[in-house]
Amino acid sequence: MKRILPSFLQNAVELSFMGVTFLTGLAIAFLVPVLSLFLSDELHVRPLLVGAFFTANAIAGIVIGQILAHYSDSMSNRKPLIMVCGIAGILGSLLYAFDRHYAVLVSLGIVLMSFCGSITPQLYALAREYTDAENKQAVTFSTVMRAQFSLAWVVGPPLAFFIVAHFDFTRLFTGVAVLYLLCVWVIVHYLPVIPRKASPVDSATGSIWQNKRLCLLFISSFLLWTCNSMYLITMPLYIGKALHWPQGLAGWLMGLAAGLEIPVMLLAGRYSARLGNRKLLLISAVSAVAFYVMLLTSQQQVWLFLAQILNALFIGILAGIGMTCFQDLLPGHPGQASTLFSNSIRCGGIISGMLAGAITEWFQFQGVFICAFVLSLCSLLTLWRISSL
Repeated sequence: MKRILPSFLQNAVELSFMGVTFLTGLAIAFLVPVLSLFLSDELHVRPLLVGAFFTANAIAGIVIGQILAHYSDSMSNRKPLIMVCGIAGILGSLLYAFDRHYAVLVSLGIVLMSFCGSITPQLYALAREYTDAENKQAVTFSTVMRAQFSLAWVVGPPLAFFIVAHFDFTRLFTGVAVLYLLCVWVIVHYLPVIPRKASPVDSATGSIWQNKRLCLLFISSFLLWTCNSMYLITMPLYIGKALHWPQGLAGWLMGLAAGLEIPVMLLAGRYSARLGNRKLLLISAVSAVAFYVMLLTSQQQVWLFLAQILNALFIGILAGIGMTCFQDLLPGHPGQASTLFSNSIRCGGIISGMLAGAITEWFQFQGVFICAFVLSLCSLLTLWRISSL
């Protein structure tokens, strides 16, 4: 018989999902936008080593995330795993705050933050199990969760650049550790325990590569996230070193895009059943192509701000319904499906780190945007080949 929670407990549970999503989103919004600046200005490493750091981070995230996903779907309760990921985030953030050795950060720091990175797919997997158990709309619930992540990015990047400009990286990363500490507290006290039967992991592993639609979706998602990662790596350096504008402007651009993403996500979740996920993802890819065309053709501040409308359509739709598409194509294995979506982001991080570092060093920043335009066009063509979603 399906377990029914009291209404007040349902509200607390749902708020805990939103709270953890917002806190982890804020932590990531503090860390990711300034990371290339941290490596360049604080550790004084070359652009190629900046790219190598992001590549190593993505590779470790894929390996560790896939191992955790492999076992998570065979566990009777994934909540302890989410707690461990949060604790790893605390330790990793403190290492970034107080250590300035590239070798340490590219090894131990990356391992800790890779464990921490699995908190997002595991949280979404738990949310899918919760919505299924309570007979709620999975697309709507996950979309509202993802909107909390974008809300965190509205305030996160501008605040991160402000802290760096007026204080230092140590205080910024210490604040990230505090955010993960709050996450762990919410996880322990409020996230639900959803009893579940262990899924036969091996039976799903083979079907992943036999599912043509799933493979095409992964390739398309991977290409789009590669473009986005190159943009996030390059933009802070492009703003300050190529255009000679205040570095804080990059934070405002990212914050504006995140703010615009929220209504896009909510509308995508609302109209996904009516329009179909395939049409929405095609709109996302077309917006990505147009976004990078604008970056290539204009260097005026007003046009960069207007381009964030396209950026919001691109990321808002992809992030809002992407994970649900993976879960729908891999039913019964929410942990693996969520991790597969996250790994498409991390695979994008591998390629983007290598490409952004090498292209910036040898062909300057415009070459990065040309590469992003080509990859987003390839993603659009790949999505076109998917018959339905």
